Amino acid sequence: MTPEAFEELVGEALDTIPPRLAAAMDNVVILVEPEPPPGQPGLLGLYEGIPLTSRGRWYAGVLPDRITIFRGPIVRGWPSDAEIVEQVRITVVHEVAHHFGIDDDELRELGYG
Repeated sequence: MTPEAFEELVGEALDTIPPRLAAAMDNVVILVEPEPPPGQPGLLGLYEGIPLTSRGRWYAGVLPDRITIFRGPIVRGWPSDAEIVEQVRITVVHEVAHHFGIDDDELRELGYG
């Protein structure tokens, strides 16, 4: 799968987020990288930032949160295009949920772990 096709899948996964939730996302950028950081070879996605639920009146002038989706582990870990599409969707929803303050335990219970 080409990097461009993978990025398109990420965009399509973002389009599946309900409009009310998508509109509530604030000060966040979505990135696609070929590989995760050294030492984390199986990492599919990463949220870095201050979740919406933790932002207070003091929240101003900060860099955007970052959601990074890592192409390599997903493409290597799922053999078919259909499985890659589904895993990209799960990973994007998982990381966006972190932006909304949902933790890994709750995401596992919801089937997005």
